[in-house]
Amino acid sequence: MPAYHSIFENESDARIIGNIALLPLRTRTRGPAYQLPSLASGTSDLDVDPDSESYDALDEVLSLFRANTFFRNFEIKGPADRLLIYGILFVSDCLSKIKPSMPSREAEKAVMTLALDNHFAIPGDPAFPLNQSYEKPRDRNEAELLRQYLGQVRQELAIRLLARVYAGGSAPSKWWLCFQKRRFMGKSL
Repeated sequence: MPAYHSIFENESDARIIGNIALLPLRTRTRGPAYQLPSLASGTSDLDVDPDSESYDALDEVLSLFRANTFFRNFEIKGPADRLLIYGILFVSDCLSKIKPSMPSREAEKAVMTLALDNHFAIPGDPAFPLNQSYEKPRDRNEAELLRQYLGQVRQELAIRLLARVYAGGSAPSKWWLCFQKRRFMGKSL
């Protein structure tokens, strides 16, 4: 059975830096991403319909994370798949920071510290784990734009992940924490 790929591969108007698509996001954090319309009233952040105009790449990352984590190989079909891979690797890192007995405030502090760290590796940096599959940005301006976009993705993913992991209350969901030690493609950021 093959891994699940991004439904955003056919986005023709997405800007591409290196070979990562800068897709529009439904976000409240500042950054270079184009804004998608907010959810309709009465719609939960936890179950956005993929056919909705507000469905974005981060919703896709969180919905495909658990299924794709089981795969050691992933055939990249385009720039949106590269964003999906980066998001899955980041979610995996975030889950490794959350301990089973952690209250939501402590987990929020640990995960947001990871998300807000500005010294993360981007494609082309020696510390980036998938340099063989990603192209580096052409110049310093593109590199800075990509760093800002990925920073915005990290912050928004952290917020949405915490909402899902702590959806039931003050204790983290065991259905999310069981993926703490799993590594998508055997890699981590």
